[in-house]
Amino acid sequence: MGIQDIIKGKKEWRAHVARVKALPKDYQIVYKEIQKYLFKVGPVELTEGIDLLSGIVDFFEEGVSLGKDVLEVTGNDVAAFCDELIKDSKTYADIYQESVNKEVNEAIKKSTDKTRE
Repeated sequence: MGIQDIIKGKKEWRAHVARVKALPKDYQIVYKEIQKYLFKVGPVELTEGIDLLSGIVDFFEEGVSLGKDVLEVTGNDVAAFCDELIKDSKTYADIYQESVNKEVNEAIKKSTDKTRE
């Protein structure tokens, strides 16, 4: 990644943040919670760009233009809304589960092999 890519990324992020700040306060609050949720659980590719987050802002801007409250847009269960957004994406939780399962399977295999000796 070159310096130009870094500068471009920062400009895109600043423009994105400005769009979020232009949303009504209730939308901003829900957006920030969604962002935190996605950064904790969320898709591995989220770190590659802001496409998903920009899509959420697009969706929110549409809700604002239609005069909807934020929970009319997302539903009352914001975490479920997030889960639906990333349902087809590989998440950090998936990677961790795979790692745990691999460790368990290897430990059991070693234990079984020692028992047979």
